[in-house]
Amino acid sequence: MPTVKVLPADVKKLDEIIKAYENKQGRVLGVLEEAQKINKHNFLPEDTINYISSKLNVPLSRLYSIVTFYSFFNLKPQGDHTIIVCRGTACHTKGSKSLLDDVGGQMGGTKELEGGEPSFTTPDNKFTIRTVACFGQCALAPVVSIDGVIHSNVTSSQLRRLVQKTQKGRK
Repeated sequence: MPTVKVLPADVKKLDEIIKAYENKQGRVLGVLEEAQKINKHNFLPEDTINYISSKLNVPLSRLYSIVTFYSFFNLKPQGDHTIIVCRGTACHTKGSKSLLDDVGGQMGGTKELEGGEPSFTTPDNKFTIRTVACFGQCALAPVVSIDGVIHSNVTSSQLRRLVQKTQKGRK
């Protein structure tokens, strides 16, 4: 087993989470999901995954197969705010690629997003920009989510204003 370097406060929280899911179906998913929430930047650090592996006696390979399969798990720090641009067919044909390019450029992540990365987090951890295959809101294309709020028929100028409002702390 690898050496685990989890902070004592986090060890206590992780132990509580593990105990709360004892003998429950979906235990591994539940523990991982709750463990991600205790991290300020909503991700699962390697040490946390190692700790969970050792405590649950679940191979690391299994945990990594889970956290890389489900899109709600993050292996990298996430921003305080999340912007998700739909890249489904309807949104694509209605301009979501240019929206992604615009917001990527606005946040300085154009290179990463064009290079095929599924997400980009600003160096100050204020924003994460992600894509999703489909929101299921095709009639409202193009669709963008900002901090869980769905915006439909979004234009570049609307997106710029929404991001500026979010940067200033307004909804």
